[in-house]
Amino acid sequence: MEVASFFISFTFISFFLLSLSCISTFALYGSKLSFDDAYSPLFGDENGNIVRSSDGKTVRLLLDHHTGSGFISSSPYNYGFFSASIKLPSYYTAGIVVAFYASNGDIFEKTHDELDFEFLGNIDGKPWRVQTNMYGNGSTSRGREERYQMWFDPSKDFHRYSILWTPNNIIFSIDGVPNREVVRNDAMDGDYPSKPMSIYATIWDASSWATAGGRYKVNYKYAPFVSEYTDLVLHGCAVDPIQQVLSANCSGKEADMSNADYAVITPKRRLAMQKFRERYMTYSYCYDLRRYPVPPPECVIVPSEQKLFKDTGRKLRLGGHHQRHSKRQSELPAAKFSSGQASM
Repeated sequence: MEVASFFISFTFISFFLLSLSCISTFALYGSKLSFDDAYSPLFGDENGNIVRSSDGKTVRLLLDHHTGSGFISSSPYNYGFFSASIKLPSYYTAGIVVAFYASNGDIFEKTHDELDFEFLGNIDGKPWRVQTNMYGNGSTSRGREERYQMWFDPSKDFHRYSILWTPNNIIFSIDGVPNREVVRNDAMDGDYPSKPMSIYATIWDASSWATAGGRYKVNYKYAPFVSEYTDLVLHGCAVDPIQQVLSANCSGKEADMSNADYAVITPKRRLAMQKFRERYMTYSYCYDLRRYPVPPPECVIVPSEQKLFKDTGRKLRLGGHHQRHSKRQSELPAAKFSSGQASM
């Protein structure tokens, strides 16, 4: 067990060092923007729940007993790379959802597309959980959730969350580590997101479902709850929000994104992603046979992953001692790397 834990930890440390150059590429590829250059308040600003830094590079979103808050990109995008360094609220966060996502639900009410990072709060002493999701053409009845543990405390430091969306694939990444890829295929038909989407960040009260199915609610004696955003990156094909016309040179930007290193998962990065998923993924709709006896067409069944999950899509318990041991082995190197990267 000692040897296995060391090997897995070594694999992660090696990948984190490798991905350092990838994260730098992300930051350089799309220039970091000030809030007013790229975003507008969505809700909560009239209550003072959107707080900008003096240089406009950092934004805080607050949730209190009056309202949550959120912002939206000034333009929709038809494919792109969207990224932000985010710090989540701490202590008792049950019932809270913080989201960073792309959507066009405000325009296509019944046929909307969406790509999500959703952070689900918890009772004091329990960790935040993160899930990714994808909808295409209003396919909300076919939710495509994957849920992961995080190898760091997301309330202590900034960590970078990125969504790459091209005509061919979607990659979700955390601190430069790819944790999920969806590759477009003909069988997906309209379920692959393909209409222009705006980029959102929100914090809100989801007491009815977010923690233990609604058992634990938001406790406003701990308010205000603050999520913080910096290093905002938007790179893609902007669309005129009124006329829905693509900006100039859009085809060139699509080609750039599709050919960029972060749009291709090399064999070494794929191995690291596989290790991440085997270790930290706690639910996958692709292995939820009760919900989907025939997995949706974009699912790639990986035997080494599949054997770790029940037919409910939830991860098998491996035993308390092994879990605690594994966490100690992996948590410190990842946290050190992530903290250093957050300061870049």
